[in-house]
Amino acid sequence: MKKELKQHVCEESVFGKVYNTYAKDLYDFLYYKYGAHFNPEDKVQDAFITLWNNCKSVKFSKAKSYLFTIANNLILNEIKHQKVVLNYKKRAPKSHTNETPQFLLEEEEYLKKYQQVLGNLKEEQRVAFLLNKVEGKKHKDIAEMLGVTQKVVEYRIYSAFKVLKDELDNFKIK
Repeated sequence: MKKELKQHVCEESVFGKVYNTYAKDLYDFLYYKYGAHFNPEDKVQDAFITLWNNCKSVKFSKAKSYLFTIANNLILNEIKHQKVVLNYKKRAPKSHTNETPQFLLEEEEYLKKYQQVLGNLKEEQRVAFLLNKVEGKKHKDIAEMLGVTQKVVEYRIYSAFKVLKDELDNFKIK
């Protein structure tokens, strides 16, 4: 028995024994203490994953207390996170803006014109342009996705940019 207490839980048979011994008890503890709202099944699995990742530093004799402490802390962290979320939701959003109705109308008209010009681009130009400017993909990645060279992608993006610049007043992209 003394030899068994000094074993690390990294051995598959020891870890399996720990899991079979404590998983249900740990689930019951979390469920009864915090309820089903905090997903006790997930916290049990996360606790065992943490145990497995730190198995060399946890002796078999300390595995139970380690699991219960980790699982309890996981739920407490989630509770703390939920409090932050609730406090954020309680804040009243700004009910006013500094934008004039004329500005809002011009912005809406500009957006419609922008979408119309985008729709009139050749499909290859539009796809390359949107992947680069909206999705933030690099030219090399777009070239791999589309099965063309990087120079072709650059040409498509810059030709789309030129069309947008010619069709729209004050069109600029960073």
